[in-house]
Amino acid sequence: MSGAESYHEEEALGKAYDSRLMKRLLAYLRPYRWWVILAVVCLVTATASQLYLTVMLQQGIDNYIIPGDRDGLAGHALLFLGVMAVLFIFRYAETMVTMFLGQSVQHDIRRQIFNHLQKLHLGYFDKNPVGRLLTRVTSDVNVLNEMFSSGVVTIIGDILLLLLIVGLMLFYNAELALWSFVALPVLFLGTMYFRSKVRDVYRNVRLKLARLNAFMQEHITGMRIVQLFTREKRTFSSFDGINADLRNQHFKSIYYYATFFPFVEIIGSLAVVLIMYKGGVRIQEDVLTWGELAAFIRLVQQFYRPIMDLTDKYNILQNSMASSERIFALLDTEPQITSPVKAPVLERVDGRIAFENVWFAYKDDDYVLRDISFTVEPGETVAVVGATGAGKTSLISLLYRFYDYQKGTIRLDGHPLPEIDLTNLRSHLGLVLQDVFLFTGTIADNVRLREQSISDDAVREALGRVGYDRFLNGNGDGLATEIRERGTTLSTGQKQLLSFARALAFDPAVLILDEATSSVDTETEKLIQTALQTLLAGRTSIIIAHRLSTIEQADKIIVLHRGQLREIGRHEELLAHGGLYHKLYQLQYKKAVSEAALSAPANR
Repeated sequence: MSGAESYHEEEALGKAYDSRLMKRLLAYLRPYRWWVILAVVCLVTATASQLYLTVMLQQGIDNYIIPGDRDGLAGHALLFLGVMAVLFIFRYAETMVTMFLGQSVQHDIRRQIFNHLQKLHLGYFDKNPVGRLLTRVTSDVNVLNEMFSSGVVTIIGDILLLLLIVGLMLFYNAELALWSFVALPVLFLGTMYFRSKVRDVYRNVRLKLARLNAFMQEHITGMRIVQLFTREKRTFSSFDGINADLRNQHFKSIYYYATFFPFVEIIGSLAVVLIMYKGGVRIQEDVLTWGELAAFIRLVQQFYRPIMDLTDKYNILQNSMASSERIFALLDTEPQITSPVKAPVLERVDGRIAFENVWFAYKDDDYVLRDISFTVEPGETVAVVGATGAGKTSLISLLYRFYDYQKGTIRLDGHPLPEIDLTNLRSHLGLVLQDVFLFTGTIADNVRLREQSISDDAVREALGRVGYDRFLNGNGDGLATEIRERGTTLSTGQKQLLSFARALAFDPAVLILDEATSSVDTETEKLIQTALQTLLAGRTSIIIAHRLSTIEQADKIIVLHRGQLREIGRHEELLAHGGLYHKLYQLQYKKAVSEAALSAPANR
């Protein structure tokens, strides 16, 4: 498990406000500008209604209660009730509109991030952990939702409320207004202290939460190993420690909030006491009325509430800047593998593939393929063999343009790969990998991969051609049979057969098998080999395999060693040559003989 220090870059908080980032964030509100205007109108109306209630309180006391005007007081009370209804309606509308804005922006940003992720080349995913990318789409976007729904508009409302309150206080009595501000320096210092402490606590909470999520993901995925080696108690002990750290950090945040808000209340109460004393003296001097004093007290109480809210919104804004910086860093990552602006659309592909002096390195000049040249003619079956790390899978990655080569050229039907539209290129290729990935859903969903033009009959035909129908017919749900996450309900052989059916359902011009039968049992392998004799006929195919017995009938065998093409020819020719292929074949033959000898006594 990674230490906490590995998460500091991920969880670091940003500036409280960054104009460059805020400008980009506000651009997401442009499609909803009329909703923003509506939110502002509701906000201003609600704020004005809230303060007008204070004015009405002063008028009710001075104009009706003290003079004893019951009839006027009844009408004034009804008006007061009407203003409260207006306040309720516009507060409700403001909340609904701001929440709508937050969810809409959140939806748009998530769509943009996921769409962008699908355009990035595989090298980006090799360097960035899945958990980090998931955090961008989930946690970071959630933080932005909080800013748009309860941050930006609410901050404007709090500032507007403060300004109007100060204006009213100065209007009623400038001297009392100045006395009510005496406690502001103490409040300011307390707020700064609280803000710094909460900032550190929030950072630690996010850090501990990241550690907890990473631990959970890793150990739930590896639960088989945990139970196999009876590590349950030790694993639980580690989890309990991380969980306790997270709980303690939350306790710290609760402590600071439980201290700060009563502190603000005390400051506000002291200000009220001071105003009551000074206001009482001014009433005796006939400088102030009872209604104005009551209004003043209410204004002082209202004055400190937005200050507490703004302190909380500061943390939201700070987290939003950090999250937006990480999101925009992802969105600003330019895809390295792109389609040309004017790319030819290959309606039909014969399947001629040519590698011409190709050099490729995943990093700098550490080449894994060196000066590779060979040609696959239409309809040919070509096998690529070699020891682990020889560069076999790299050939396929280049053909699919998961990566781009540094030197040389790869052509499909005479067209250099970088000049072909990516989607068009990959639509003509079918790939079956050794490590089969299945999605949660039905068997039919995993074969057609949401391609609705592939009918159920076509799915059944593909499954039948690879021999999966014997498993399908034994299940009452047929194509609707549910597959759980990562295909845990299927055997390795069944998953491999499904991957064959998936490739064949799309009817590619070029079929590529990357170690496709290495994890299959002998019986299933025979089933696949029988199907392949028919399926590969007339179709350009490239087979990468460790088992040399599976490629003896190939039209051409390419032998790679340490990134270089060492031999090329048919099976018999390469054996007669007595080179590297001959050595590989002899090693596998001896191994097979040894395994047969070891299993012989058990069969007697």
